Amino acid sequence: MEDSTLDLFLAGTDNAILMIEGYCDFLPEEKLLEAVQVGQGAVREICSAVKALVMKCGKPKMLDAIRLPPPELYRLVEKIAGDELHNVLQIKSKIPRRKAISLLEEKVINRLTDKGYISIEGLSGSGETIQDLIDEEDEDEEIVVDGEVDEGDVHIKPGSRKSTPLFTEVDVKLVFKEVSSKILRRRIVEGGKRSDGRSPEDIRPITSSCGLLPRAHGSALFTRGETQSLAVVTLGDKQMAQKLDNLANVEEFKRFYLQYSFPPSSVGEVGRMGAPSRREIGHGTLAERALEPILPTEDAFPYTIRVESTITESNGSSSMASVCGGCLALQDAGVPLKCSIAGIAMGLVLDTHEFGGDGTPLILSDITGAEDASGDMDFKVAGNEDGITAFQMDIKVEGITLPVMREALLQARDGRRRILAEMMKCSPPPAKSLSKYAPLIHIMKVAPEKVNMIIGSGGKKVKSIIEETGVEAIDTQDDGIVKITAKDLSSLEKSKSIISSLTMVPTVGDIYRNCEIKSIVPYGVFVEIAPGREGLCHISELTSDWLAKAEDAFKVGERVDVKLTEVNDKGQLRLSRRALLPVPETSPEDPSSKQLTGNPDVVVIADSGKASDEGAPQKYVSVPKAEGLAEEKIDRAKVKSSATKVATSSKSNSAETTLLPRKKVFKRVKKSVSKAVTGVSSNDGE
Repeated sequence: MEDSTLDLFLAGTDNAILMIEGYCDFLPEEKLLEAVQVGQGAVREICSAVKALVMKCGKPKMLDAIRLPPPELYRLVEKIAGDELHNVLQIKSKIPRRKAISLLEEKVINRLTDKGYISIEGLSGSGETIQDLIDEEDEDEEIVVDGEVDEGDVHIKPGSRKSTPLFTEVDVKLVFKEVSSKILRRRIVEGGKRSDGRSPEDIRPITSSCGLLPRAHGSALFTRGETQSLAVVTLGDKQMAQKLDNLANVEEFKRFYLQYSFPPSSVGEVGRMGAPSRREIGHGTLAERALEPILPTEDAFPYTIRVESTITESNGSSSMASVCGGCLALQDAGVPLKCSIAGIAMGLVLDTHEFGGDGTPLILSDITGAEDASGDMDFKVAGNEDGITAFQMDIKVEGITLPVMREALLQARDGRRRILAEMMKCSPPPAKSLSKYAPLIHIMKVAPEKVNMIIGSGGKKVKSIIEETGVEAIDTQDDGIVKITAKDLSSLEKSKSIISSLTMVPTVGDIYRNCEIKSIVPYGVFVEIAPGREGLCHISELTSDWLAKAEDAFKVGERVDVKLTEVNDKGQLRLSRRALLPVPETSPEDPSSKQLTGNPDVVVIADSGKASDEGAPQKYVSVPKAEGLAEEKIDRAKVKSSATKVATSSKSNSAETTLLPRKKVFKRVKKSVSKAVTGVSSNDGE
């Protein structure tokens, strides 16, 4: 399943489909239909096995236990509601229409109550007639006329023996709803117009805007008809990923999750807000799985992404509005999406013969809440112009066939294309760049064996870097990946510099200038050769003379020049200051050479052609002087400005010590020539 492009759940009978739900990676409609057909074949085999089991062990169905409203009640409700119900169902706005329907329903109940068709509270739900109740009285009880009642007798006043049917209020409401649905369906089939005046293929007006909440990392308000979603995106680091509980003893995290909220105010009601309901969890999962295929990989976008969709108004298809709003909000947050997607809910009137049609199923695009309740199908489909990413279908009939599903999928594709075109008109459009309030995440790659140097003993080093630089988090992985999360660029750059210094690979013989003494211990001093990188200069390597205590000659904060003499297996550095001090004997060589190296046979080459900043450590590399090596003085300004080869001549027996830029190569000259021209190249080996 990890490599599959389709995850499909299917339920049905031996000849029809009852429910499907699934998620895929931009799967074309025809491929999805092929998968459903294969699944239906498997369902048919299971149904055959179930039928065989029923024939062998089944019991008769308890049809007598099913109680339906009497047919007479349908006639009474239609007679009382009459044409008024037809007019009410033509109101386009949801709230006024719902209020009018509620008032009409109350009117029908009151009228039936006045006529004695609705039972009193004590008889509610019995469905019996008055005559039935009289016949069930105790036969020993005597019915007497007025004035002849003795103590202990039961007096029932003689009345009409006419049998009047009694209905419960629940029955009346159920029948009123069914009558309303039939009238609504008949209007769509006969007149070709829905309650809001649209044709079956039309989509409600769409408006959208981004950047509505400037402090959020990304936001979008998507409105389709009377359904509206406010989507907000929040970006975070790996520590904000959602941890999942599982039966295996393995940690599992989700870097993308969508939370769907449906407050009572979205439908004009007042109610308690508590934990997410089952409906909210299901709708949120559908929208989340629909958006997941368009997200970038973690390597390309190392953020944890949270989308919150709050439904501010609802009249059908709020989960698909969350898909559209979530897509726009992700773009506004600067998430590099693969493409844009949209969602649409499809409806169905299956049996059109009943309402004067030709029997062809009628597919409805972008259904409202009333059409969802009165129709035969709710089919949600999300994707782009060419493929599907998520779908969910439930029906209220015995099942639909593959041809009906094919027609619904193709009509849904046309609807998605129109919705995507409207989303392109979003005003203001998505920012498509990271918000200044979003955290900055930088990924570094270091040698895996250097990770422990960043963490330190018990995490002390990484904690000190976080405190010193002000970054939010530093996450390290065993493969050498280091992720730095910061609120601003300055703290991010500072932490990068420290980590780079900690993980650099120093070379024995390198010289570091103007380095600060960080601490003094009885056996020497610790010198910081780079930000966050310290080495030990033993007390015997501090001076040429014998020194009893390091603090007698040095102080914390003092700056010294040191040379790297050893790197042990643990990566610890051993430094020497004495190696850079001049030798006690007077040498005829250039004093600058002795001051740099203490060795007249060594030429010191600077690490960079640029002059080092005052107060910052400077690095030098010592190179042994070879016999017959021509030396020369280089004009640094000319080398930097012209970036051309520099040629100069010098005598072969010159003993002058020269400070040269790194990566300069000297060519040997023949001893027989008194003068030689030496070429200087910026490429090694030339």
